[in-house]
Amino acid sequence: MKTDFRINGIDEHSFSELLSLNEQELENHNAKWITADTNPGYPCRVSLIEANIGERVLALPYLHHNADSPYRASGPIFVRENAIKAKLNINEIPEILRERLLSIRAYNKQQIMIHAEILQGSELEPGIRKQLLNHEVEYIHIHNANRGCFNCSVHRA
Repeated sequence: MKTDFRINGIDEHSFSELLSLNEQELENHNAKWITADTNPGYPCRVSLIEANIGERVLALPYLHHNADSPYRASGPIFVRENAIKAKLNINEIPEILRERLLSIRAYNKQQIMIHAEILQGSELEPGIRKQLLNHEVEYIHIHNANRGCFNCSVHRA
């Protein structure tokens, strides 16, 4: 079974209509601009890098598992103001994942979670490879374990 993988951030065009809205209009979308005051602390789900202190990030709810299954899920994410989608190499682990406690969630073709585990970011690569050895695993979602926020998805390369 092939265990090479590619980690994918969210497409920046998913949020383009929100970026030009004023604060009141953003409230209608349950979104808000925040200025990053720590680093790390505001991982961008598009660029898959940390926002710098003083950089604006859009905090908003995101339907990260748009599934026709009981595992449909959404949650809060951050998007840097001028984020460009990360273009990672095969088997590349972005820095925002290396130092965090993570939850990896493996799903099958029916979009049902078939495995989940908590691991340190330093153990992410072997954790992904272990899950991809299971032929039933179609894709993986990576979340921050402490706050539960979605980070990115993983697919076989």
